[in-house]
Amino acid sequence: MTDNHILLEMKNITKTFPGVKALDNVNLQVKRREIHALVGENGAGKSTLMKALSGVYPAGEYEGEVLFEGKRCAFNGIRQSEKAGIVIIHQELALSPYLSIAENMFIGDERANYNIIDWNKTREDARTFMKYVGLNENPNTPVNKLGVGKQQMVEIAKALAKNAKILILDEPTSALNEKDSEHLLDILRELRDEHDISSVLISHKLNEVAAVADSITILRDGKTIETIEVERGAGAAAISEDRIIKGMVGREITDRFPKRTNTTGDVIFEVREWTVYNPDNPERKKLDNININVKAGEVVGLAGLVGAGRTELATSVFGRYYGENISGKTFIKGKEVNLGTISKAIDHGVAYVTEDRKEFGLVLIQTVKENTTLAKLKKIARWNVVNEREEILAAEAFRKRLGTKTPSILQLAGNLSGGNQQKVVLSKWLFSDPRILILDEPTRGIDVGAKYEIYTIINALAAQGMACLLISSEMPEIIGMCDRIYVMSEGRITAELPGKTATQEEIMRHILSN
Repeated sequence: MTDNHILLEMKNITKTFPGVKALDNVNLQVKRREIHALVGENGAGKSTLMKALSGVYPAGEYEGEVLFEGKRCAFNGIRQSEKAGIVIIHQELALSPYLSIAENMFIGDERANYNIIDWNKTREDARTFMKYVGLNENPNTPVNKLGVGKQQMVEIAKALAKNAKILILDEPTSALNEKDSEHLLDILRELRDEHDISSVLISHKLNEVAAVADSITILRDGKTIETIEVERGAGAAAISEDRIIKGMVGREITDRFPKRTNTTGDVIFEVREWTVYNPDNPERKKLDNININVKAGEVVGLAGLVGAGRTELATSVFGRYYGENISGKTFIKGKEVNLGTISKAIDHGVAYVTEDRKEFGLVLIQTVKENTTLAKLKKIARWNVVNEREEILAAEAFRKRLGTKTPSILQLAGNLSGGNQQKVVLSKWLFSDPRILILDEPTRGIDVGAKYEIYTIINALAAQGMACLLISSEMPEIIGMCDRIYVMSEGRITAELPGKTATQEEIMRHILSN
């Protein structure tokens, strides 16, 4: 007899790839009117499970069964699962930037009469679903005119327009600031409470999971470890992040940030009076008279909200590939240097780990080996011909040094988990022999275990005398990792704080003081 409270049930799901069992008898139950979090380390099987559910992996390519609203389902594509009411919103937003909000919402499901689009109905229906998510924009607005937070709202409205009964959100807040993240979680609560729409939330932000989830299923190594029922309401005990972490990694992590005991040396890198204008609006300053420095063996943080200018500072300094009318000076070991192109920056020992590893950090269709040496091919080339033996030795050395989990250095970078992709990005830049390492959101979208490994690598680099500049939107990460913290707001430095005594409240006060 079917439990009427169960909306979705996945039973004994097993999925095997050549040489790898990605899912091993995984079970998942999602109730009606529930926010169900799905957590686990990178490679635990979360995305594979959702692809089996949605028909990306058609029925027959996996073992086990899927029951939705009590009926056995065998989806052979996304259109079938969406028709049933199961809609997935992926981490990389599937929006066409030059089309309007309304056009994006109904791509493939156009409001039309006799094959002619009814634009009045298109806009009217768009407004209806936009109200569900609190999006008060003109439906004719092109999507590229919206911030990332509002684009995420468009994706949810688009899903609701497909009559979704259950939303699956894959890392929906990974690119959002704190305010937009809170707004999105409020929307999930409202959809649950007022519209009877359940959600499956895949997230590495365990504070958000603990705050919003009614149930939490933990996967590890392709297996279901446990499902935790979270108590809500007055007097209910809050679930701790440490409790979730223990299930994810199989052990307790007593300290989320490894200790660093090395001492700092002289100033290695300095930026003075750095001013940059917006390339899309040359009369508008994006950075205004920035002055910062980083010492040997030091990890310096850049804190601020999205749009504060942190990435613009990094990218304008590193080869000036952002900005117009740039003025100011850069110094390495007290000597003024010209970092006017990316190749000059690399030759001077500056490396930049971009915030978007998939678009800018890696060539996903190339191997781990090829990506590792990409930033400085001339190290292993003779007469412009790459010495493949040296390339293999270099890639293997960095794979072992950083503990990159890959079947082979000949594995395509696009097939690795997020944490291991980030290790390949780090390998690429460490191969270039940097003295200054700029890390832009280095742990975005990776799990707590992989984060700890990345932190350990950063600490080891600092111990070797490297100067590290860390950009992060996660304040606990900034406070836990940095010796000093510069706070940015609207393109200006508003404070310089010691890492040991800084608090989130103090940082936020300086962010809002501008």
